[in-house]
Amino acid sequence: MTGSPRAWYLRAMRLLGRASMYRLTLLSLAALVAVALAASAFDLLAATPASIALTAAVLVIVGSGVDMLGHRMRGTAWRAESTLITAGILLFVLRPGTDAAALVGAAVGAAIAVASKHLLSWRGRHILNPAAAGATGATLVALAPWIGGGSAWWVGSPVMFVPVLLAGVVVLWRTERVRVVALFFLVAVVVAVVRTIVQLNASGASMALDDLLTAVIVQSPYLFLGAFMLSEPLTQPPRRWQQYVVACIVGALAGWPLSVGAITLGQERALLIGNIVAFCFAARSAVRLTLADAKDLTPTVRELSLTVAGDIRFVPGQYLELEVPHRGADARGTRREFSIVSAPEDLPELRVAYRAVGTAPPSTYKAALARAVQGHKLRATGVWGDFVLPRDAEQPLLLVAAGIGITPFVSQLRHRRMAGRMGDIVVVYVARTADELAYRDELERAGVPVHIVTPDHPGRMPAQWTWQSERLTGTALADAVPGVDERRAYVSGPPGLIAGLSPTLQRARSVTTDAFAGY
Repeated sequence: MTGSPRAWYLRAMRLLGRASMYRLTLLSLAALVAVALAASAFDLLAATPASIALTAAVLVIVGSGVDMLGHRMRGTAWRAESTLITAGILLFVLRPGTDAAALVGAAVGAAIAVASKHLLSWRGRHILNPAAAGATGATLVALAPWIGGGSAWWVGSPVMFVPVLLAGVVVLWRTERVRVVALFFLVAVVVAVVRTIVQLNASGASMALDDLLTAVIVQSPYLFLGAFMLSEPLTQPPRRWQQYVVACIVGALAGWPLSVGAITLGQERALLIGNIVAFCFAARSAVRLTLADAKDLTPTVRELSLTVAGDIRFVPGQYLELEVPHRGADARGTRREFSIVSAPEDLPELRVAYRAVGTAPPSTYKAALARAVQGHKLRATGVWGDFVLPRDAEQPLLLVAAGIGITPFVSQLRHRRMAGRMGDIVVVYVARTADELAYRDELERAGVPVHIVTPDHPGRMPAQWTWQSERLTGTALADAVPGVDERRAYVSGPPGLIAGLSPTLQRARSVTTDAFAGY
């Protein structure tokens, strides 16, 4: 049923999986700009089309100029998408105008936002959200009599609520931040309701409950703040529980702004405080690595063996961010995330693997990584992720991997085998062809049942292994793994695979996914 809602959902998930996070966020913001221009043309917003268009032009021109200068001084490539995203966010935060004072304020905000990317960074990651830094700077300089603008958060309008909600869900689904932002939104709304009630009681005024909820939910900027600013991966702490802590802090500060002198500790300042807390969680010394060996595991998958200089700690299933500086870097930059293949017991050796050959031309990063030879010095900027197995080895598990998605499971199985705590585990491994099955030897040594899904037969298989040639569906998964409802499921692969199996996986005791959501 190609026209069914389910089919449309699967197509949407596959499309989201192919789009880069920068491109998806930029398109979402562009759609919101189009909605705002249309709404302002019909006088549904206080801003006029001319003020929106002129302010946007200033933000883009000034932001691009400062960013290009910063990249030239650092010898790195300018990333136009990153600059446009910052400008798009600032457009909905700063007061738009056609007067000189407002445009100067927008220029100051854009300059500060982009400069913060270059001046306030740690190992290539932002310490502060650039748009929040720019909005705060614009608000502070707006205290001068000849500069206007500053933060206005005019995106918090009833006419913008549904468009922001739809665009935000798309971005958050792709980055797997739906729950984090939902918690932030809930905290902000509850705190704002309590604050309003306290203030009304103190003044002797009153407000109907539906009007109060409308003002706090529909007419507030909380949704935009969470979806497009709080969710930025470059300012997020590494673990999910830490992200929840930051979400609660930012939600509470946004819901009950505090006055600091002549300004109010509003949305952007609340986010900056959350950024500092996140930085405290994430800050750790850089880990130096030396390339010891590189080999091809399959026609498209390459493994790197690295020697760690210093201390590094990780939980099997986590990933590291590997930096490979090189000249002429493209828009995706000099860092990539790789699931760790080796176990903690293997240190100081650390192994990662990646898809080296694809249908598209290789990025400058992959080209630079391919040129690295034995002895080449690299750097890991951090270890991240919550795709980890439960500590209780008695819990039955189902591990479903597609292609290079097998890598975190290899680390987990190797660790459990070396610790003598394997437990009841079933692995389902999907690959395009049998010769693309990586780490077969590791899976055999683990001694767990493995169900292979490839169009061609994989050849010799251990007694506990099974094979099917048809595409893996929810029904086929249930047939291959009896008792799914008694297992905790972990799925590592493209969003389309996860979406296709979701009805069957909902029967499992829990489902944890790793959908390769990059930014």
